[in-house]
Amino acid sequence: MSAYPATLLSVTNDTVLVTFPDFPEAATFGEDEVNALGRAAGALEEVIACRMADCEELPRPSAVGQGQHGVRLSALTAAKVLLYQEMRAQGVRKAELARRLHWHMPQVDRLLDLNHASRLDQIEAALAALGKRLEVTVEAA
Repeated sequence: MSAYPATLLSVTNDTVLVTFPDFPEAATFGEDEVNALGRAAGALEEVIACRMADCEELPRPSAVGQGQHGVRLSALTAAKVLLYQEMRAQGVRKAELARRLHWHMPQVDRLLDLNHASRLDQIEAALAALGKRLEVTVEAA
């Protein structure tokens, strides 16, 4: 999953504000650019978790424009987001996924909980139940 764009803006109280064009409701700040970008991933994950809890759409990352910074999700969070997006695209609800996997509902709930340290093989199993597979790549930093 590529990075979500973030816009940084210096504000009058000697802080840097971070906003996300793909998630207008998300914002965070820091004492300087490094501190603000350090908080950006957490803010992004929180707004994504809220949208997932409300069964709302999650946009794919738009292109990072000039003057913007790319904020990447952790690999586990990205895998969970991709699973959630695929479930929505196919119209598969959590109960249906649990049935396909022969799992109990709390197992599926944890799989989509960004604060739960799910195992990657469980996410792969869920994607396989949707007719998909997870690809992992390594890129230059």
